[in-house]
Amino acid sequence: MRLQILVAGLLLAATAAASAPTPVADLAKPPGDAKQFTIMSTAAKHGWSARWVTPDGQHWGRESMVLRGQVFEQDSTARLGPDGMLDKVVVRGFTPSGDSAETFSVSGGQAVWKSPVDGASAPYARPAEYNAFGGPMELTAELLEAMLATPDKSIAMLPGGRARAEVLTTLTVGEGAATRTVTAYAITGFNNTPVPVWADANGKFFALVSPLSWIPVGYESYQPALQKAQDEAMSRRSPALAKALVKVPSGPVAFTHVRAFVDGDHFVADDTVVVDKGLITAVGPAASVQVPAGAQVIDGAGKTLTPGLWDSHMHFGDDASGPMLLSLGVTSARDPGNVTELTLSRAARRAKGELLMPRIYPSMLLDGKGPNTAQVGSVATSLDEALAIVRKAKADGFIAIKFYGTFNPAWVAPVAAEAHRLGMHVHGHVPAGMRTMDAINDGYDEITHIYFVMMQAMPDSVVNVSNGMARFEGPGRYAKDVDLNAEPMKSLIATMAAKKIAVDPTLVVAEGLFVPENGDLSPAYAPFVGTLPPAVERGFRQGGFSVPPGLTRADYRASFAKLSDLVAALHKAGVPIVAGTDGSGMELVRELELYVAAGFTPAEALQCATINTAHLVGADGYTGSIAVGKNADLVLVEGDPSKTIGDLRHTKVVMMDGKLMDADALRAAGGFEGRPKYAD
Repeated sequence: MRLQILVAGLLLAATAAASAPTPVADLAKPPGDAKQFTIMSTAAKHGWSARWVTPDGQHWGRESMVLRGQVFEQDSTARLGPDGMLDKVVVRGFTPSGDSAETFSVSGGQAVWKSPVDGASAPYARPAEYNAFGGPMELTAELLEAMLATPDKSIAMLPGGRARAEVLTTLTVGEGAATRTVTAYAITGFNNTPVPVWADANGKFFALVSPLSWIPVGYESYQPALQKAQDEAMSRRSPALAKALVKVPSGPVAFTHVRAFVDGDHFVADDTVVVDKGLITAVGPAASVQVPAGAQVIDGAGKTLTPGLWDSHMHFGDDASGPMLLSLGVTSARDPGNVTELTLSRAARRAKGELLMPRIYPSMLLDGKGPNTAQVGSVATSLDEALAIVRKAKADGFIAIKFYGTFNPAWVAPVAAEAHRLGMHVHGHVPAGMRTMDAINDGYDEITHIYFVMMQAMPDSVVNVSNGMARFEGPGRYAKDVDLNAEPMKSLIATMAAKKIAVDPTLVVAEGLFVPENGDLSPAYAPFVGTLPPAVERGFRQGGFSVPPGLTRADYRASFAKLSDLVAALHKAGVPIVAGTDGSGMELVRELELYVAAGFTPAEALQCATINTAHLVGADGYTGSIAVGKNADLVLVEGDPSKTIGDLRHTKVVMMDGKLMDADALRAAGGFEGRPKYAD
């Protein structure tokens, strides 16, 4: 489970709050001969990890990490049983969500576990490795090594599932006596898409390379080479997949007798939409639109045709994420920060037809240097450096810049002005020391995350450090008491409406941070239960951040309700809202459900995931709505989202650039074993 969470970039692993966590002083201290790893990104070092074996055969791990102000301090101890599998595991420490306490043991033919999100037992009759929910990377390393030691590089896991390793590529790293030949394996079973992990010649864990990487001390400089090698190896699978999943129509395609969301703003019953050569050529009543001779006819009776969905906040993960997102109906996405080299490589391969993925509109994430630096940020240590980053981003095809929390507030105005001069959009977090209105006055076109809109009403104690945990804890503590109809929010909302300052609320993120207790099934993922690996679905029950002293979960939930009210107030005032997930993409329809719960009509919610984002990135002239002359980016869904917005999950046919894809085939390629469930 830990590997799945880390690679997904969530890094908010839930932990139990039933007892006080083990304090840092009582956690294990690595001996001098422990294997040491640096936890790093392309932007900064974020912590360290260690693993070692004591003379009595105990396998230990210890990890310390600070990620954008979120503190992770954990250790683990484990013992191998007679079959070579772990038969005892203890995890201690804490994460931003609270106590990490977790246990696993095998005795008398029975396996028993208790994690922050679940507890159960199962018969233990044959070798299986426990897949810990949390803990240091040591526990994932143990699982990887046990798997690589098997003849078929495959291993059963508890609480469920099976992990498999397939060789991707090899690489030589280090110099002199430190030279190592390491092998990258694509691991399935942890996640719905393959996860690359590196091992040495002895089958021992060497490195995990992702937006957040675990690299052996002394080999940190090889992170770019490891990244490049694994991505090139993974990409070799993509052209065949793209060819297999895409069908280019031989002539026109007609979606007949369909309920259609047309012109970007309303649903129409019993329509026919005709597509030819990648463009929409006719839209109108089924009784009057003539279907061209020889056209492929897709019967839309009982179904709804919408524009392809947009995720306005999608940090694109890997090649395999493309079919997964398309299966969800996402044909376009805005990536507000990623590894630049990967972004450019994927765009080039997509243009050649070698990679099946939504059309991506990338922003350059711009941050300063400090303990809370974003892990995929381009770091500027001077104004001139920041301006140079913006100019290069424009030259590389980026459409926007996204400011992050550690960026120097004094540089925001000149950098935003330069971005505007180059025709780039300006959005982002609000740097520490600034309030929302300051960012708008300095040139923001859009505010990212609803809690940064609420930052206007936060006290100085929050604002001055709001790029770390305070950006969550502050709104969690104070938002419930903010009067949206009084100052300072009244003037802020009016200004944002007058200037058309957009908001990317990611309300589903706030829901996940403030609402659930550990063990609660997230509404964003509930429809997908039963379709994904057990390790992934276990994560659907992770709780929100632990509640600080003096507050209760009810307080956090009240603050989430006020954030929802703020989204409603912004929308009512005429502030443009664009729907994003900052997650895997599975959360997009839940984001729209939250808008409907806040008072949007289903049509207004759907606009936020279609024409609004298309307009924001300047693409509304050719996509984002069903209208004659626009690109044929379309999704046919079972059901009626004009009444139940959740029906958008039930994709049947996806069309991108006029090319047809079967949603079930896309789901299978994206790691789903079936269709999502309908809401109760």
